[in-house]
Amino acid sequence: MCIIPFFLGPARVNFWAMSDQYTFEDGEDQVLLRSAWEQVLRRLEVELPETVMRKFLKPLVPVAVEGSTAVIDAPGQFIQEWVREKYLDLLQTRLGLEIGRPIKIELRIQPRERTAASVDVGVVARQPVSVDPTPVFRSSGRYRFDNFVVGQSNRLAFAGAKAVAAQPGSKYNPLFIYGASGLGKTHLLQAIAHEIQRRDNRCPVMYVTAQQFAEEFVSALQNNRIDQFRKNQRGVQVWLLDDVQFIAGKERTQEELFHTFNYLHALGKQIVLCSDRPPRDLLLMDERLRSRFESGLVADVLMPDTETRCAILLSKAQQEGVELEHDVAMYLAEAIPSNVRILEGALTKLAVQASLEGTPITPELAEAIVEKYYQSVGVAKPSFDQILESVSRHYQIPVPDIRGLSRKAPIAHARHVAVFITREITGDSWKHIGALFGNRDHTSMMHGYKKIRELMNRDKELNASVRLLMRDLYPEV
Repeated sequence: MCIIPFFLGPARVNFWAMSDQYTFEDGEDQVLLRSAWEQVLRRLEVELPETVMRKFLKPLVPVAVEGSTAVIDAPGQFIQEWVREKYLDLLQTRLGLEIGRPIKIELRIQPRERTAASVDVGVVARQPVSVDPTPVFRSSGRYRFDNFVVGQSNRLAFAGAKAVAAQPGSKYNPLFIYGASGLGKTHLLQAIAHEIQRRDNRCPVMYVTAQQFAEEFVSALQNNRIDQFRKNQRGVQVWLLDDVQFIAGKERTQEELFHTFNYLHALGKQIVLCSDRPPRDLLLMDERLRSRFESGLVADVLMPDTETRCAILLSKAQQEGVELEHDVAMYLAEAIPSNVRILEGALTKLAVQASLEGTPITPELAEAIVEKYYQSVGVAKPSFDQILESVSRHYQIPVPDIRGLSRKAPIAHARHVAVFITREITGDSWKHIGALFGNRDHTSMMHGYKKIRELMNRDKELNASVRLLMRDLYPEV
């Protein structure tokens, strides 16, 4: 069958595996998907860093639309996982808006095939990645300090980031921020860049992910351009390294990171690092690096409490021009006790659904969205009494004693475990948790939580025991 290609306008970017052409064999949905995907990437180009677009989003290939699901191919597992973690909700929202209905993206791994002409016998399959110099980061202004919602869970990290942005290299150097995914670490990192460049747009700032650092280091070695690589990484005033945990276990890359760190630090250049765990828990990381990471300010970002999550939703709604009532925001904050990224994704789904239906955002619509997309989260959430009863059975200590005033070591330990589990599961504020435990001061609740978390980091048996308690609190599905 003869296929006659035609083009919708001049090719702008090579978004797809072969070309951006359409054929008469393409179905209407496929043409719509490709056109919509191109529009999404064009709009994101003005919002996201060029390195993110070039290395992570432009390599994605739209394949097909199956009902409300769009199948997108990623050229490898790392890109698939990175996009899923950081930009999946954003891509789903933008694609849904372009297509005109809610869309769920299914990210598949589909390595790109090289043409026969490019394959030489005896040459390894993996080609070196691009050796283009890493550009100095220019903030898009999307992530700023003034649109970061501060709560008890992130106050120290926020204060450290603000101090670093005000006086780079002179205070808290290095600054190490850690916490689970989706809690605002990257926001703070890029807010530092934005604030520094707002004060002095000539100040060279480098923002780089650990995976990008590793890939470009390997590429520089393969192409005999290590001097250029080092010049790019070290010729800056502020060096921001995200997701540093990905370098753990990569010996040559760690050695290069070690020397880069020492070079910048010795010259008084500001270093900020982010990770999903504290330095002492980066077990496959060189001890020399871990000790350097801990030499400055180490600040954690915890799960925000209900009130902070509500404030985040209201702030996000205001930024996006979405009319959101306080009671609806509070309902979402209570019904979806998850990270900020998922919470913002829920708001986006709610806004898109309201737009498609031509109705305002109501509590009924919010309940429908939660039931459809987050039902398991809401239904599975155990009550405070269930948490206490579970801890009581495990430690064989009566519930009244756990809630009481006794400071005996076994009782205090069980109480601290109960505080830890309550905070992890419910995300309630320290003040509210203190009220549940007999109107205790919020600082004692924070102390109990941090004590158990630190013990769990050192004691594998306690870690397993607490995790088992938490798992058993949820009914089998």
